[in-house]
Amino acid sequence: MTDKPLAGVRVIEFGTLIAGPFCTRVLAEFGAEVIKIETPGTGDPLRKWRKLHGDTSLWWYVQARNKQSVTLNLKSPEGVEVARQLVAGADIVVENFRPGVMEKLGLGWETLKADNPGLVMVRLSGFGQTGPYRDQPGFGAIGESMGGLRYITGYADRPPVKTGISIGDSIAALWAALGALMALRHREVHGGAGQVVDVALYEAVFAMMESLVPEYDMFGFIRERTGNVMPGITPSNTHTSKDGRHIIVGGNGDAIFKRLMTAIGRPDLADDPTLVDNAGRDARAAELYGAIDDWVARHDAAAVIDTLKAADVPTSPVYSIADMMADPQFIARRMFEPLSLPDGASVKAPGVVPRLSDTPGGTEWPGPALGEHTDAVLAALGYRPERIEALRVAGVI
Repeated sequence: MTDKPLAGVRVIEFGTLIAGPFCTRVLAEFGAEVIKIETPGTGDPLRKWRKLHGDTSLWWYVQARNKQSVTLNLKSPEGVEVARQLVAGADIVVENFRPGVMEKLGLGWETLKADNPGLVMVRLSGFGQTGPYRDQPGFGAIGESMGGLRYITGYADRPPVKTGISIGDSIAALWAALGALMALRHREVHGGAGQVVDVALYEAVFAMMESLVPEYDMFGFIRERTGNVMPGITPSNTHTSKDGRHIIVGGNGDAIFKRLMTAIGRPDLADDPTLVDNAGRDARAAELYGAIDDWVARHDAAAVIDTLKAADVPTSPVYSIADMMADPQFIARRMFEPLSLPDGASVKAPGVVPRLSDTPGGTEWPGPALGEHTDAVLAALGYRPERIEALRVAGVI
């Protein structure tokens, strides 16, 4: 079997919950050896979040798949010493503590770089490692708020709303993984020196905000909440069918718009010369949305989807997870894969993305038991069994 693309890359994770661990999950899915450092006795709080199977979160089994769990008490000198030994042989360290915590533990950048000059240190935090807010706590929700996403999400006559997942953390994690790989590439090409990858949650969200900055700078324009309408891009909206399904219709391409209007029985709009481009359509957005609303409301969802697909118009019902797991496209693309849990149970987990043609990622094992790999990892560092037992008795591991 061909090696996964990150085979041979060693990663030490000091993260908890979402942003740091999601970053390392991506690296582990593509072959990196990820050693997750956890607090003895408790471990990552994510182990107990949301739905549990027995006493362990199902989310944990996905978020920590392919990782090794090592317990270390980082408040003890012996624990810090073990951590430094692990980092000395690593390519990447990922941490998502508040700035300064790693330094207080004796695991700051200057210390780790002295041990390992080629190290890439990925640091995720609410506000980054510098600036007047650096010491403030910041979860993904704060990043979404300050980064601009919450302000434009929802309806104009109601308070801002959040997405149904911790999207700010996940966005930051993906930027962190990308930054780690760019830094590794630089190390390979330019002489072997490592560097710090500094990811702030609010900046990770801010980086996704399309044209907000130039539109405000040049025109003083502040994008507001517009519900399900894509502002300035018409028509693109959510419509409700006769049988109560919510359906997305994207008819904002010039040729697509003409096909859409023809499909819904409005040749007058399809052939209207004032609607041939987006500017003309956007000026008559309310009229166009009314026409589409009226047509969708007179048909069941299946008929709407069939008609629009036949007309080559982008459309989809708004899927729940039940819809996804029954959908032939998801199934054909193997977007659900079985995880064998420690007690013999099997549960489906999301497939690994992106799909690489020759060196795809995959799942080797589910999220591990707390400290499952401690003895093996320490033995590989040269610790003898009696020394490992002494560290366990002392509460170091």
